[in-house]
Amino acid sequence: MAKRRSKSSGDEVSLFPFLSILACLIGALIMIIVVLAVSQSQETGGRTPEEMKLAQDYQKMLEQQKEQQELTKDVDQKVEQLEKLKAELAQKSERVARLRKLLTTDASIKEMNQQISQELLKELDNLLLEIDGFKKQEVEIKKELELLMAELNKRQIPKDKPIPPVVVQPGGSGLAAGSKVFFVEVSGGRITVYWDAEKKTVLSAADEVVVADVAFNEYLKQVKAMPKSKIIFLLRDDGMNAFNKAAGWAMSTYQFSADQIGRLPLPGRGEVDLKMFNEFLGTIPPPEGVKLVEPKPPAAAPAPTASVTN
Repeated sequence: MAKRRSKSSGDEVSLFPFLSILACLIGALIMIIVVLAVSQSQETGGRTPEEMKLAQDYQKMLEQQKEQQELTKDVDQKVEQLEKLKAELAQKSERVARLRKLLTTDASIKEMNQQISQELLKELDNLLLEIDGFKKQEVEIKKELELLMAELNKRQIPKDKPIPPVVVQPGGSGLAAGSKVFFVEVSGGRITVYWDAEKKTVLSAADEVVVADVAFNEYLKQVKAMPKSKIIFLLRDDGMNAFNKAAGWAMSTYQFSADQIGRLPLPGRGEVDLKMFNEFLGTIPPPEGVKLVEPKPPAAAPAPTASVTN
């Protein structure tokens, strides 16, 4: 029995290789099916054929809607053009009607035109009367102007006669003992520095000149160094701008206080006479090389006065 059993076991055939091959084939088929499924899902976006058909229909509908919007836009433009044409036609028709009305020979239109003409003639007559009145007034004004010019010529100082000087004199409570007063004349576009009663220097009131002029800055420096010193700006009627520049520069650069800056309106156009200030008039020798203004001959006519007050 034992021998027989061993012989039968030797004749048996193993199925393992066949099963292995079958498993490999099944695995390969599964891989092929999976690859096909994945590729198909990528082409359709993972959607079913029904969903794909719906998507295609929706895309077509969007394209049709876009085309319809473009057509609607074109229609709106045409309608707008038509409305403009209608408006222009109405305006031209109205203008034609007005022209025809003006050209009509109807009696009522003639009567209306005649009435308008009469009103215009009446208005024209009124204007002519006003013009005549203006002409009469013009003649009277010219006569008055001639009389005024004649009187002005009588009072005018001859060109060969010097303008009388303006006498500057102390006023009010006077000046404290030991005070020194210096004068600077300011007029339109220029500054005149008085070194003493006779010597003076003229410079431009332009900003670049005020800040850089050696003589003027030396003048301010020496005046500031003197005790009880004060600058009186003689202000001509057109000298406010020059005063602001000169006084402002003195206060900002050389620390002149408000008490050390005075201002005096100067009447007339004559030369300045400082003889009344001999007791308090401060003097500074002009720097070497500074151009001085030559004094003018004195005038015999009476002079206006300007008083300095504290």
